[in-house]
Amino acid sequence: QVQLVESGGGLVQAGGSLRLSCAASRLTFSSYAMGWFRQAPGKEREFVAAISRSGGSTDYADSVKGRFTISRDNAKNTVYLQMNSLKSEDTAVYTCAADWRPTMSSISRVSTYDYWGQGTQVTVSS
Repeated sequence: QVQLVESGGGLVQAGGSLRLSCAASRLTFSSYAMGWFRQAPGKEREFVAAISRSGGSTDYADSVKGRFTISRDNAKNTVYLQMNSLKSEDTAVYTCAADWRPTMSSISRVSTYDYWGQGTQVTVSS
Protein backbone atom coordinates (compact mmCIF):
# COMPACT_ATOMS: atom_id res chain seq x y z
CA GLN A 1 0.00 0.00 0.00
CA VAL A 2 1.41 3.34 -1.09
CA GLN A 3 2.13 5.78 1.72
CA LEU A 4 2.76 9.50 1.57
CA VAL A 5 3.61 11.02 4.93
CA GLU A 6 3.91 14.77 5.38
CA SER A 7 5.85 16.51 8.12
CA GLY A 8 7.18 19.94 9.00
CA GLY A 9 3.98 21.83 9.60
CA GLY A 10 3.42 24.04 12.60
CA LEU A 11 2.74 27.51 13.89
CA VAL A 12 4.78 30.40 12.48
CA GLN A 13 4.50 34.17 12.51
CA ALA A 14 3.71 36.08 9.36
CA GLY A 15 6.88 36.65 7.38
CA GLY A 16 8.44 33.47 8.65
CA SER A 17 9.39 30.24 6.91
CA LEU A 18 8.61 26.55 7.07
CA ARG A 19 9.85 23.55 5.13
CA LEU A 20 7.42 20.73 4.53
CA SER A 21 8.52 17.22 3.66
CA CYS A 22 6.61 14.34 2.13
CA ALA A 23 8.16 10.89 2.39
CA ALA A 24 6.89 8.27 -0.02
CA SER A 25 7.03 4.51 0.35
CA ARG A 26 5.85 1.46 -1.56
CA LEU A 27 6.01 3.16 -4.94
CA THR A 28 8.69 3.84 -7.51
CA PHE A 29 9.08 7.46 -6.48
CA SER A 30 11.02 8.60 -9.53
CA SER A 31 8.13 7.46 -11.74
CA TYR A 32 5.71 9.94 -10.19
CA ALA A 33 5.27 13.65 -10.55
CA MET A 34 4.52 15.13 -7.14
CA GLY A 35 2.25 17.93 -6.07
CA TRP A 36 1.35 19.94 -3.00
CA PHE A 37 -2.18 21.07 -2.30
CA ARG A 38 -3.75 22.94 0.59
CA GLN A 39 -7.17 23.28 2.11
CA ALA A 40 -8.26 26.02 4.47
CA PRO A 41 -11.37 25.68 6.67
CA GLY A 42 -14.53 26.16 4.66
CA LYS A 43 -12.66 26.25 1.36
CA GLU A 44 -11.98 23.81 -1.42
CA ARG A 45 -8.64 22.07 -1.81
CA GLU A 46 -6.37 24.16 -4.01
CA PHE A 47 -3.20 23.55 -5.97
CA VAL A 48 0.04 24.94 -4.55
CA ALA A 49 2.96 23.50 -6.51
CA ALA A 50 4.09 20.50 -8.53
CA ILE A 51 7.33 18.98 -9.75
CA SER A 52 8.08 16.56 -12.56
CA ARG A 53 9.54 13.08 -12.12
CA SER A 54 13.10 14.24 -12.62
CA GLY A 55 12.66 17.55 -10.87
CA GLY A 56 13.43 19.43 -14.06
CA SER A 57 10.02 21.08 -14.34
CA THR A 58 7.95 22.84 -11.73
CA ASP A 59 4.65 24.67 -11.59
CA TYR A 60 3.20 27.01 -8.97
CA ALA A 61 -0.06 28.67 -8.11
CA ASP A 62 0.09 32.41 -8.70
CA SER A 63 -0.55 33.03 -5.01
CA VAL A 64 2.74 31.38 -3.97
CA LYS A 65 5.07 32.20 -6.87
CA GLY A 66 8.27 33.78 -5.66
CA ARG A 67 7.63 32.67 -2.06
CA PHE A 68 7.40 28.86 -2.22
CA THR A 69 9.83 26.39 -3.79
CA ILE A 70 9.13 22.75 -4.51
CA SER A 71 11.99 20.28 -4.81
CA ARG A 72 12.57 16.56 -4.62
CA ASP A 73 15.25 14.04 -3.73
CA ASN A 74 14.59 10.81 -5.61
CA ALA A 75 17.30 9.01 -3.67
CA LYS A 76 15.38 9.74 -0.46
CA ASN A 77 11.89 9.29 -1.94
CA THR A 78 11.00 12.72 -0.60
CA VAL A 79 9.47 15.89 -1.96
CA TYR A 80 9.83 19.22 -0.19
CA LEU A 81 8.00 22.53 -0.06
CA GLN A 82 10.04 25.47 1.16
CA MET A 83 7.68 28.24 2.21
CA ASN A 84 9.05 31.73 2.79
CA SER A 85 7.41 35.08 3.53
CA LEU A 86 4.39 33.29 4.91
CA LYS A 87 1.09 35.13 5.15
CA SER A 88 -1.98 34.49 7.26
CA GLU A 89 -3.81 33.41 4.10
CA ASP A 90 -1.35 30.52 3.75
CA THR A 91 -2.92 28.89 6.81
CA ALA A 92 -4.26 25.50 5.74
CA VAL A 93 -3.72 21.77 5.83
CA TYR A 94 -1.02 20.97 3.29
CA THR A 95 -1.13 17.62 1.52
CA CYS A 96 1.20 15.99 -0.95
CA ALA A 97 0.05 13.83 -3.83
CA ALA A 98 1.57 11.56 -6.47
CA ASP A 99 0.73 11.51 -10.19
CA TRP A 100 1.76 8.48 -12.26
CA ARG A 101 1.34 10.08 -15.69
CA PRO A 102 4.50 10.87 -17.69
CA THR A 103 3.57 14.49 -18.44
CA MET A 104 2.66 17.47 -16.30
CA SER A 105 -0.51 18.32 -18.15
CA SER A 106 -3.42 19.11 -15.83
CA ILE A 107 -0.95 18.99 -12.94
CA SER A 108 -2.96 21.51 -10.95
CA ARG A 109 -6.12 19.42 -10.91
CA VAL A 110 -7.02 17.35 -7.85
CA SER A 111 -8.43 14.60 -10.07
CA THR A 112 -5.03 14.14 -11.77
CA TYR A 113 -3.42 12.51 -8.75
CA ASP A 114 -3.37 8.86 -7.83
CA TYR A 115 -2.24 8.90 -4.22
CA TRP A 116 -2.61 11.36 -1.35
CA GLY A 117 -1.09 11.87 2.05
CA GLN A 118 -2.95 12.74 5.24
CA GLY A 119 -1.75 16.32 5.43
CA THR A 120 0.07 18.57 7.85
CA GLN A 121 -1.31 21.72 9.45
CA VAL A 122 0.35 25.06 8.75
CA THR A 123 -0.84 28.01 10.80
CA VAL A 124 0.46 31.51 10.15
CA SER A 125 -0.25 34.07 12.84
CA SER A 126 -0.51 37.72 11.90
